[in-house]
This record gives sequence, C-alpha cells and structure tokens, in this order.
Amino acid sequence: MRVLITGGSGFVGQRLCQRLAEADHRLLVVSRDPEAVRKRLPEGAEVRRSVLDFVDTPPDAIVNLAGESIAARRWSDDQKSRLIESRVNITRDLVILCEQLKSSGGRAPRVMVSASAMGYYGDQGDREVTEETPPHDEFAHRLCKRWEETAREAADYGTRVAILRIGLVLDAGGGSLEKMLPPFKLGLGGRFGSGKQFMPWVHREDLVQAILFLLANDELEGAFNAGAPHPVTNAEFTRTLAKQLKRPAIFPVPAIVLKTAFGEMSRLLLTGADMRPKRLQEAGFRFQFETLDAALADILG
Repeated sequence: MRVLITGGSGFVGQRLCQRLAEADHRLLVVSRDPEAVRKRLPEGAEVRRSVLDFVDTPPDAIVNLAGESIAARRWSDDQKSRLIESRVNITRDLVILCEQLKSSGGRAPRVMVSASAMGYYGDQGDREVTEETPPHDEFAHRLCKRWEETAREAADYGTRVAILRIGLVLDAGGGSLEKMLPPFKLGLGGRFGSGKQFMPWVHREDLVQAILFLLANDELEGAFNAGAPHPVTNAEFTRTLAKQLKRPAIFPVPAIVLKTAFGEMSRLLLTGADMRPKRLQEAGFRFQFETLDAALADILG
C-alpha cells in the first residue's frame, strides 16, 4: 500500500520507513528538504515538501510523526506556540488532504496513525496510568490534547484514527539515550531530583512494530499508550543504565538546579506517569523488549 509519512527522516521515522520498504510498501514522505532527506530513506521513497503535494497520489494510510522537539529550548510563550504549531499545522494539513480526497469523489486514506506523547497525562505521581486515566492539566497535556483533537478530525472523512501516546524512545544513534550516554559513560550520571518520578520508555523497534500493528488492524482506533509494560522511576533508570555501562551513577542533579536551568520545561525531567500499554496488550500486541534491562542490553550490547 501507499503510506504517507510525516517526520519520516526522524529517529523513529527512518526505522519505520525501513520496515515499510522491507514489506514492499510504497513510501510517500513529507520534508522541507527533499534532496537531503532522500539520501537517508530507502530507495524509491517519494519525497515532497508538503502534505498537500500528494493530493494527486492518494495514500492508503498515513503515519504522522512530525513535530519540533519539546526539549529543544526553554518554554517561552513563543516557544510554546512553536511547539503547538509544529504539530497541529501539519496534522491539520493531513485532515485537509483527507477532506480533499473524499470531496473529489475518491477515498480518504483508510487509516491514520498519529503520534502524541506521554505528556498527555501530565504529572501523575506514582499511580498506574492507562488510557482511561484523567489527565493533569498543564502545558504538556494541553499541547498533546490539541494535537490529538486535530488528528481525530480525519475520522469525519471515513479515516480510522489511532493515536499513540509515546514514551521515551530508546535505541542507538539518537533519541533520548543519545543525550544521556556521554555523562553516564564518564561516571557522571545520576538521578534527577528525588528520582521517584516515573519514566515511561519504549524500544524504538517495539514502537515501530506498534505503528505497523495499528496500521494493519482495522478494528483498532482511539488512543493507545506506546510505552513498555514495565516503566521505571528515574532512579531505577539511572541505576539500570549505569549497571549496563559498568559505571557509577553518584551525581544526582538537584531539582532546584533543573528548575533554574530549564524553567517550566524542567517538569519533563522532574515529573512523570506510570504509563501502561493496556489497550495495545489487550489487542494482542507483544513487546519484544518488556524490561529496561532487556532493552539496554540489546542497544548497548
């Protein structure tokens, strides 16, 4: 089938494109720099600058992964607007594409799998979080809510919409782990604040397989938590990573230091949610890497 991917050149998107190409699907990728991106994608991928440039090549499915990094810089009012717009605007274009294809007498894409994030839930303390857990109202939640609401509008045109609330994505060569490894390899790692905050995480390969699972199963729609079945606290993550690297982790970063350095954005490091993939597992999805030990052994081994 023809699969339209936004964010196809990113850390998750590149691996997804690889897996789709291996299964002989046709890749339609959106990028502001087609020439540069084409070199990083499987041979035969069609890259265009805008979602609406594909109106003459109707996709059968959409995977929406685009969005500026939420941790790239401090959350000024302008930066908050950029974070929302980078997600909502391209998602709105995907909805417009569905509308145009439907109104022209054709068929809207059969399915759209759209990314969201664990930030949807906000700070949840130590309670177990499923897709039914009420969110805590804060900026990360409001951002994800806007993003999800926009994606769900595609359902008006007959497109099945599945939302993935994604935890920290772990693998070699990028993502959250790439920023963590240098200090830990030097023995300078440590917990953030109290270390009691939960860190939902997922191996990149499991995330890609979850996307493929949602593309393939026509009865699955709505929100799905995309985190491994065994989330850990920040202190547990710190100990496990240090153990895998055979390094000490004895330099905690006090909460006040993070708040001073990052302002409101420090909540990403100091709060969390014990997020469980209840709906994915009930639907029959099986994680290859259920525990952090297994995931880090695969990545670092």
